Amino acid sequence: MYKNILVPILLDDEHDTQASYLAARTLADADAKFTVLHVMEAIPSFVATQLPKDALDNSHDQAEKALKQSAAALEGASTHLAVGHAGRFIVDYAGENRVDCIIIASHRPGIEDYFLGSTAARVVRHAQCAVHVIR
Repeated sequence: MYKNILVPILLDDEHDTQASYLAARTLADADAKFTVLHVMEAIPSFVATQLPKDALDNSHDQAEKALKQSAAALEGASTHLAVGHAGRFIVDYAGENRVDCIIIASHRPGIEDYFLGSTAARVVRHAQCAVHVIR
């Protein structure tokens, strides 16, 4: 069905990445390409200057390791670790890399989501490809 699938994940225990990977496999063509993406929020420069020199590098290295470990469950998937605003980055990445399907996990919306919006909601509203939301 889809040939280029993007699976953005959070590196926490609250989101079910296995459900996203299962959906990706189910919706994929036989020769589909999978990319597992994690977007780290940027740390403001005034905060970064107060951190130990290697703290950001260690954080990045730990995230990269966790991302690769998680993506191993989706056979043949490549990984991409980025820094920025998650909703914006996911939509931009999908457009620039000719992604034809995004599979994204979401929590159940609460009142705060109606005022601020969630990453999944932003992706659904702005992506130029199919988006499957896993709850």
